[in-house]
Amino acid sequence: MRVLITGALGQLGRELLGVFTEDGHHEVVGADLEPALLAAQAAGGVGIEGAELAPVDVSDRDSILAAATTFRPDVIVHPAAFTAVDLCETEVDTAYKVNVLGTRHVAEAGRRIDAPVFYVSTDYVFDGTKDTPYNEWDTPNPQSVYGRTKLAGERELDGGSTVMRTSWVCGYHGANMVKTILRLSREHDTLSFVDDQRGHPTFASDLALMIRRLVIDHRPGTFHVTNQGAVSWFEFAQAVLESSGQDPARVTPIATKDLQPARPAPRPANSVLDNAALRLSGVPLLPHYRETLDKVVARLEADT
Repeated sequence: MRVLITGALGQLGRELLGVFTEDGHHEVVGADLEPALLAAQAAGGVGIEGAELAPVDVSDRDSILAAATTFRPDVIVHPAAFTAVDLCETEVDTAYKVNVLGTRHVAEAGRRIDAPVFYVSTDYVFDGTKDTPYNEWDTPNPQSVYGRTKLAGERELDGGSTVMRTSWVCGYHGANMVKTILRLSREHDTLSFVDDQRGHPTFASDLALMIRRLVIDHRPGTFHVTNQGAVSWFEFAQAVLESSGQDPARVTPIATKDLQPARPAPRPANSVLDNAALRLSGVPLLPHYRETLDKVVARLEADT
């Protein structure tokens, strides 16, 4: 297939470039914002061999339409988003421009060339008050600007598109919580993380593999895609330290209400996503997060 990937130099985008190019069966164009960054990455060839790179701003209608009508992909995979959750609370117009209007442009591009869109969404579309995991048919009720814009993005898509909601994404590329925990563990004797927010950590490398499967299978609809294993951020931080050979007892729990300074965007207390649509379809779920955590931590530690 010919595959166009937005946000291609982001945390998930880099993994998507890798999984779609690794078997040599697909033509891939990675679209991202910065031409200079694209050129530098291309020159370095870091994990993006086999993919063409193109400067594209999804919030610019002409930019994404030109890329789509020039490359004419069979599929558009759309993880590009303004994901700075707290910044979204003040940069509201930017959040809507990228996450909603940008997705409208991507949907229009797909419509023009008859290419389905595979859109990456988030656990933040839920309010976090449910006592059990959220499945794909639960009613969204986002409490943050980020969550509202991602849900609005879902609603911009045509029938036949695919929505893949995920949570707590981390991995080798980009800024994420695993890297933050490892950095803090080098800078401080003790660490504090909240124990009243629960979710499924999801590794970008595993998520990318499932997205590829859904694309190849041409599965429309909404899917929750996460690694398995529900934990609090406190428990996850302990797991990261343990994986890196450090004492997990260095991490202490704290309540969200006691965070200083308080976070601008409300977080769902329950972010646990039931991968019901995958499970009921007979699609094998992603592995437990600890399996991939150990590999990612070992790789990151080797780089330091």
